[in-house]
Amino acid sequence: MAMKTWMLVACLLTRSGLAAEWCAVNPVPDNFLQSLQKDADKRAADQPRAVARVHTEGTLPHQGIWDQSVEAKKDLPLIRDLALIWRSKQDNATLAKLTTLLDAWASVYQPSFNPIDETDFDAIIDAYAISSAALPDAVRDKVAHLLSQWANGYLSQMQHNAGTGKKTWVNNWQSHRVKIATLAAVALGDQKLIDAARWQFLNQLNQNLHANGLSIDFEERDALHYTVYDLEPLVRAAMAARTVGQDWLNLNAANGASLAAGLNWLLPYARGEIQHQEYVHTTVKFDLQRRDAGVAGFSGTWDPKSSGQLFWLASKLDTTYLQVAQSLINQSAWIGACW
Repeated sequence: MAMKTWMLVACLLTRSGLAAEWCAVNPVPDNFLQSLQKDADKRAADQPRAVARVHTEGTLPHQGIWDQSVEAKKDLPLIRDLALIWRSKQDNATLAKLTTLLDAWASVYQPSFNPIDETDFDAIIDAYAISSAALPDAVRDKVAHLLSQWANGYLSQMQHNAGTGKKTWVNNWQSHRVKIATLAAVALGDQKLIDAARWQFLNQLNQNLHANGLSIDFEERDALHYTVYDLEPLVRAAMAARTVGQDWLNLNAANGASLAAGLNWLLPYARGEIQHQEYVHTTVKFDLQRRDAGVAGFSGTWDPKSSGQLFWLASKLDTTYLQVAQSLINQSAWIGACW
């Protein structure tokens, strides 16, 4: 990053009052805190698994660095759990463990800008947004630099590749780019980046969803799995935008599409009113390879429970989705402890 840009980011980091608190839940219910602590305690003796690169996209288990990547990424939910525990307890031991993990990853990881490989790094962005004020200056600066790389890099790539016609710049890949860029921009408190992310969010609605909420991913893959995978990152982006007073759930794109319309299109399936056989007419060869390899979820009837996390997250934007979320799965502790 150019020094001028990094100085601008550093200045923005010192500003206060741009965003509301990342987490709205206060106090954290005991059951969620206990669940987070139990999971963290299982990993108490673990050393950081930070690596320079992760890659699972387009590969099957045991291919390439798939196994190593899955192992390394076990750190990511732990990082978010520790941040949430520290937010509630404000204890030095939790902060020390969190600091060690954040420092390890921010010191070695090199952004690949593959959004499928990197989508789970939203946990690091969450942790930074929750704990940045308490982190040692050197660690805070390292993590902020990583977030700035993600925000600026993804936004630049989306702008550069707009209109190329390549599927990965309009399908679920783009939704994950929008998520990472938006979360990083809001966590950094950079209004210019937030504005750019909002434009990309609207553009993704326009190119990925029809006005009735049907996604191009469903048309291509014939799979509700990919409808969920497409919408969930957009919901997370909208949740971040809400902390700066913006309602992205009901934004209307040029074609009339909205995130709310996409969620509402999925509702009859999530409620079990309509069933769907997954991937029957997919046009993507890799879907069939995963089906033949026995990867779960790539054949048979779609399980509505797989949309449970999506609707729990959506319910934080609009309680309309709370009833269906409750009917599908229990709320995850990391969601209930923050939003």
